[in-house]
Amino acid sequence: MTLAEDGLPPLREVIARHGLAAKKALGQNFLLDLNLTRRIARAAGDLSGCDVLEIGPGPGGLTRALLAEGARRVVAVERDARCLPALDEIARRWPGRLEVVHGDALELDPEARLNAPWRIVANLPYNVGTELLVRWLTPERRGGGWPPGWSGLTLMFQREVAERIVARPGAKAYGRLAVLAQWRAEARIAFDVSPRAFTPPPKVWSSVVDLRPLPAPRHPAEPDALARVTAAAFGQRRKMLRQSLRTLRPDAAEMCAEAGIDPTLRAEALDIADFCALARALRARETARS
Repeated sequence: MTLAEDGLPPLREVIARHGLAAKKALGQNFLLDLNLTRRIARAAGDLSGCDVLEIGPGPGGLTRALLAEGARRVVAVERDARCLPALDEIARRWPGRLEVVHGDALELDPEARLNAPWRIVANLPYNVGTELLVRWLTPERRGGGWPPGWSGLTLMFQREVAERIVARPGAKAYGRLAVLAQWRAEARIAFDVSPRAFTPPPKVWSSVVDLRPLPAPRHPAEPDALARVTAAAFGQRRKMLRQSLRTLRPDAAEMCAEAGIDPTLRAEALDIADFCALARALRARETARS
């Protein structure tokens, strides 16, 4: 058996020994290149004084990189019980620095397990990546507030999703996800990853996205109102706002006028400030009605 730089077996040997064929139902695509996982870990910045939350570690390639790059402590959340023995081997190599949680990341309260400052670094399972990101961007849904507990998100998505996160008004990829992400964070694509880096190789390229929270949102708005406005506007993006926003209020045209927005525009023409203005107008009308 050969050993990698961290004294543990190469990932191909780990996967073969534990019978870890990736499961499509769990959105699994394993990264085998430890040089690439180290690059992802480094994209998160200096980890020496941070706890790190990792979602879907699988056989532990990124987990090993996070520990090797000096993360103070890693909490790795894995649904697939088959991966636990491999992760346990890593925990024994790095005593006291890796906690493996067997469970669903959608049900996890990170604040209860991580000490500040903490970051999230993950090759996210494709089937829950977007939902997790929206949760982390809207901590109010769980009784939290802004700024959030996390100090950075370094996440791998399908390239298409990454482009939606960083898209600007007028772009084909511009939509609800771009508004929610850029309203509260600086978002950039750090680098792209070829399908050949994974086993099994997906049909699309992937991208690592880095998000850093702003001290305060770019423009005032209530998160729930902004989420509803963007969902309605982009849910019927081919329609003018006076039509698409009628799912929220029958007086959508008047609400647009109150926000200083031309009701004949379509969602893709609006910037974040415009959507925040619409969210404030929506809340004002709802409050007046109640």
